[in-house]
Amino acid sequence: MHTADLRALHRLMLVARRLDEEAIALQRQGVFPAYAPAKGQEAAQVGSAAALDLNRDFAFPGYRDIGAAVAMGVDLVAYLATHLNTWHGGLYDPRTSRLAPINAVVGGPVTHAVGWAMGAKLDQTGGAAISYFGDGASSQGDVHEAMNFAGVYQLPVVFFCQNNGWAISVPTERQVAGGSVAARAAGYGIEGHRVDGNDVVAVFEATRAALDRARDGGGPTVIEAMTYRVGPHSTSDDPGRYRTLEDEQAWTDRDPLAVAAKQLSADDVAAAEEHAAAVVREIREGLQASAAPDAAELFSFVYREPTKALLEQQRAWKESLDA
Repeated sequence: MHTADLRALHRLMLVARRLDEEAIALQRQGVFPAYAPAKGQEAAQVGSAAALDLNRDFAFPGYRDIGAAVAMGVDLVAYLATHLNTWHGGLYDPRTSRLAPINAVVGGPVTHAVGWAMGAKLDQTGGAAISYFGDGASSQGDVHEAMNFAGVYQLPVVFFCQNNGWAISVPTERQVAGGSVAARAAGYGIEGHRVDGNDVVAVFEATRAALDRARDGGGPTVIEAMTYRVGPHSTSDDPGRYRTLEDEQAWTDRDPLAVAAKQLSADDVAAAEEHAAAVVREIREGLQASAAPDAAELFSFVYREPTKALLEQQRAWKESLDA
C-alpha cells in the first residue's frame, strides 16, 4: 500500500479482530493448545505491516502479531495452523510472504531482523526489515545489542515496539526505565518516535517514513506505538489478578476499530463486517480440513547435517512406533 487508505486499513483490522476472536474460541474448544490474543493492537500491527514493500522488505513477528500477517496477505490457514502444535516453524512460506516464522522467544525477532538488515545492506537489495516486539521485550539484553549494532552499522531496520502497557502482569512504568522505549534510540544515535498505536493511519505514515528512510541509507528507527492489550497476555492468563475492569473500560473509547469506524460510512463498516465473517468462515473450514504433517519431519529441518544425538532420537522414535 503506497498511501494510507482508511477504508482498506479498517477492513484489514476487522479481519484481524474477528480471526483473533475465532482463535480464542478454538483454544477454548481444545483445538489450539494456547493462543496470545491481540485485541486492541490491530492498528499498530495492520498500519505498520501495510506500509511494507513486499517485493523487497521483510517482517519479523513475535507471537501476538496476527494483524501483520493479515495485512501482508499471508496464507492465514497456514499461519494459524502453527497454533495446532503439529509442526515446528509454521506452514506458510516465509520467503514468499516476506514474514518470518512466528517467534515465541521474547525479543528474539529483533536480532533476526538486524541480521537480515545487515545482509540486505551488504547485498544492496534496497529492502528494509521491520521487527515486532513489546514493551516487556524491550528490557531484554538482545534488544539493546540489536539496536546498538544497527546504530553502529546504520542498518535498514525499523524497531517496532508495541507498547501495550503490560509485560504479562508487570506495568510498563515498573520495567521500562525512563518511561519511553522510543527515547532510548538517541543513545544509539538513531531516530526514535512515539505514535498513537490506536490510529491506524498515523501508524502507517510513521512506519512508511521510517522504511523509506531506511531504504535510502538513513539508518534505523525505533517506533513506539502506544496501544493497549485489551485481553489477557495468553489464554492461560487472568488479567483480573493484576488490573481492574475500570482500567480496561477506560480504553474502550480508544478501540482502534471504533476510532477508524467513526470516520467511515455505516455501509463501509457493514461491508467490512460481511467480508470479515466470510474470511473467518473460510479459515475455520480450512483449519478443520488440514491434515497434520508427517511426524517424521520433526527430525528433518533441525540441522543441515543431522547430529549423532538427533539420529539416535529418530531411531528411538521409530522404535516406539513399532512397539
